[in-house]
Amino acid sequence: MVRTLKPAEIEEFFSRFARANPNPRSELQYRNPFTLLVAVVLSAQATDKGVNKATAPLFAKVDSAEKMLRFGEDDLREAIKTIGLYRTKAKNVIALSKLLVEQFGGEVPQDREALETLPGVGRKTANVVLNVAFGMPTIAVDTHAFRVCNRTGLAPGKTPREVEDRLDQVVPEKFRHNAHHWLILHGRYVCLARKPNCPICTVADLCRFQPKTQPAGAAPEKERKLLRVGRRTSR
Repeated sequence: MVRTLKPAEIEEFFSRFARANPNPRSELQYRNPFTLLVAVVLSAQATDKGVNKATAPLFAKVDSAEKMLRFGEDDLREAIKTIGLYRTKAKNVIALSKLLVEQFGGEVPQDREALETLPGVGRKTANVVLNVAFGMPTIAVDTHAFRVCNRTGLAPGKTPREVEDRLDQVVPEKFRHNAHHWLILHGRYVCLARKPNCPICTVADLCRFQPKTQPAGAAPEKERKLLRVGRRTSR
């Protein structure tokens, strides 16, 4: 079992991410809370890049629950057909739009329990929306964050919920709002699933993963550049 990081190491862990990328952003492109919600639902088992390619023209004309209902499921399927599971996702987006209009006045609720009543919305999606759209210090654990937390010893857990609960316990308050962005970007660009790129990892000396792919500490500046690739400004 991976030995967990100590509090002082966790403080340093996130301090380094903060120095490398002070203002991390979601790579999903969106215009408002509704389009963010739709983008996150569409991103399940798909890449952010692929979702953005499909949603750029979609969100230019459909940016509210009311407009999505008028747009309709058939046209939505056509608009997102390049995204995996697009038929099911289109059905869910239309259904959640209907519920938003009927139960929430067309607005995205700022409450996890309410969000999770929407079709296609689970805890991870709700956490992303609460964090990105409404500035809440929630932590969304996707496959990247799950891998990083287990591999490094930051917050080991057998399930995403276990990892999330542990992160809630150990992440210093000042880093909570940005924590999942840093973890996701780190997993996406550096701590890769098949072969982590340890030589460019800015936290390699803190990480409990053994054996590392190469001697640590070679080029942390390269990670800073890779993480900056992930920065996006929402529109």
